[in-house]
Amino acid sequence: METIYLCIVIFLFVLAIFDLVVGVSNDAVNFLQSAVGAKAASFKTILFIAGVGVFIGASLSNGMMDIARHGIYQPEHFYFAEIMSILLAVMLTDVVLLDVFNTMGMPTSTTVSMVFELLGGTFALSLIKVQGSDALGLGDLINTDKALSVIMAIFVSVAIAFFFGMLVQWLARIVFTFNYKRHIKYSIALFGGIAATSIFYFLLFKGLKDSSFMTPENKQWLHENTLSLLGIIFVTCTVIMQILHWCRVNIFRVVVLLGTFALALAFAGNDLVNFIGVPLAGYSSFMDYVQNGTSSGPDSFLMTSLQGSAKTPWYFLIGAGAIMVYSLCTSKKAHNVIKTSVDLARQDEGEESFGSTPIARTLVRFSMALGSGLSKTMPEGAKQWIETRFRKDEAIIADGAAFDMVRASINLVLASLLIALGTSLKLPLSTTYVTFMVAMGTSLADRAWGRDSAVFRITGVLSVIGGWFITAGAAFTICFLVVMVVYFGGSIAIVLLIAAAIFSLVRSQVMYKKRKEKEKGNVTLKQLMKSNDNREMLELMRRHTREELTKILEFTEENFERTVTAFLHENLRGLRRSMGAVKFEKQLIKQMKRTGTLAMCRLDNHTVLEKGLYYYQGNDFASELVFSIGRLCEPCLEHIDNNFKPLDAIQKGEFGDVTEDITGLLQVCRHRMENNDFDGLENEVRKANDLNGQLSHLKREELGRIQSQRGSIKVSMVYLTMIQEAQDIVTYTINLMKVSRKFQATDNEGADFAVRSSYTGS
Repeated sequence: METIYLCIVIFLFVLAIFDLVVGVSNDAVNFLQSAVGAKAASFKTILFIAGVGVFIGASLSNGMMDIARHGIYQPEHFYFAEIMSILLAVMLTDVVLLDVFNTMGMPTSTTVSMVFELLGGTFALSLIKVQGSDALGLGDLINTDKALSVIMAIFVSVAIAFFFGMLVQWLARIVFTFNYKRHIKYSIALFGGIAATSIFYFLLFKGLKDSSFMTPENKQWLHENTLSLLGIIFVTCTVIMQILHWCRVNIFRVVVLLGTFALALAFAGNDLVNFIGVPLAGYSSFMDYVQNGTSSGPDSFLMTSLQGSAKTPWYFLIGAGAIMVYSLCTSKKAHNVIKTSVDLARQDEGEESFGSTPIARTLVRFSMALGSGLSKTMPEGAKQWIETRFRKDEAIIADGAAFDMVRASINLVLASLLIALGTSLKLPLSTTYVTFMVAMGTSLADRAWGRDSAVFRITGVLSVIGGWFITAGAAFTICFLVVMVVYFGGSIAIVLLIAAAIFSLVRSQVMYKKRKEKEKGNVTLKQLMKSNDNREMLELMRRHTREELTKILEFTEENFERTVTAFLHENLRGLRRSMGAVKFEKQLIKQMKRTGTLAMCRLDNHTVLEKGLYYYQGNDFASELVFSIGRLCEPCLEHIDNNFKPLDAIQKGEFGDVTEDITGLLQVCRHRMENNDFDGLENEVRKANDLNGQLSHLKREELGRIQSQRGSIKVSMVYLTMIQEAQDIVTYTINLMKVSRKFQATDNEGADFAVRSSYTGS
């Protein structure tokens, strides 16, 4: 029996390694977003500074893992076997859940996930124990105060951080403006002193207050001398900042890098419990059972020992710090999560990662109405003066950066200050929530959310906030079920769950790599948005257009064939799959048009006048192809779903032959588009005309059947719709190729090719 539990403890530590990797990938956004977004230094330099902070924070952590030992459950009422079931379920759930969020690029809270996993697992076993005992109630087994404080933290953190982020950034922009180098002669030293003092306050009262070297005497001295200590730090930092400014050092860069170090240190020191607290609790439980409980057995040995606090051995802390630093430097998913937060806060417009939702649109309309009302009450002189402080065209933003150093400094200083104040006042502020919402508040105050991007940014923010609540619900529910399976299934269930977790992690990595391969086309668009050379931008625009239109033709080919084949074979699942693909592709079309328009606006007027018409016509024809597939699939799906009569053998044979020819045409056109080869396109035009002629013949034949009252009217209506949409697909494909030839032409090649937006067939 001991061997089984020893294996479980070993596996808990293996899971802890994975948890450290996925946890750092998620939480790296907390301390890297501002420095990376403003390009305060090279990415390697930022990682080095953050890595040093993470390692020091982990190494100096006090190792107090009380929340995993007795923060949620009351261990004196649980037996060793029950505690091990809860802890194993928590780790299995946590690793998989955090990996899912990292793969999606959505930042979430590791504290929330761990607390609600513990709560879900404890609740599952508590229900079982309460049913078998008259002396115990749920209140005796579960500590609900911690869970309620975490839920409260979501609301408190979101509201406070967003409001103060917006307010402080607005004031900072009034002082420094976007052309901050012109207005820092007398104010920069004072700002640097305040910022550095805030960061040191954060370090002392949040990052290091519970470190191993902080004895009760040190804490008491720190508490009694807080004001005088902060005063000395402020004066010293102000003088140093002024000297650095005279030496032509960018003070904002110093503040950003110092803040990055402070947040990284605090993250590692305080959130380490989220990753190794549960395995250490399992290890402590196992050691207590081996020493004192083997005679009574795992099902009757109470874990009273977990009521006390335990110090973590230094080698666990050093090892955890090393793994966290390694993960920080190598994890691609960490970069993905950072990208989501940076994109939502960037100053300029560009490719938006999120769509539009009714809630976001309502909030934008309400905000516009509120802003308009406030504007009417403000004196005209004041409005004009404020506008002079918010001239975004004067912004000093590093090449490739999402925002400037002023905003990055405010993000880090304010987040550090709010977290430190919240800790000292015992308010339940979350590091993840504070850093993210401060960044969103500062971006709003900086007018980064313009009318053309606000709805997408708000959708993104709401999606992230919604993800925080989903984290809590999913963590509770999944862990509840896993504990039940482990408790009743025994060793076999444990083996199966471990295998399922490993399979999920491996599958996640494979899917993530495949998704990244598909997203490589975005590299062209990113290069285009960074370029300032018109000739280079035009070539990049042509390449980007070919990549996007090739995907559309590939989608059309695949789903046209799938829809027709599924309908002819009465395959309801295949039709539903095609319908789902159409809905998803429509969203991609919207995004393609939006980003393409932003890219076209970067070209000079002459190029836009010469090539713009062909580009927008191509987008229209691509949209029509997707909508034609939808119009083809919808009646076919309804027909099969209602179990109506299928096509007769003659109809299947006729349309099946034409389908093969249409699919062949789509395939040839896709290859031409992909290879930028439009020579001999006249052959495809003639083939398209022939196909449209065949389809027109099928249409006349079917109308004749209807007039002679042969066959089912329902079948005939669906068949006629299929013929019409097939004609449209052929026509739009050829028209897409024609305008693409004109758009891709570098000289007068293709000038003899007339562009017709009308149908080429009858």
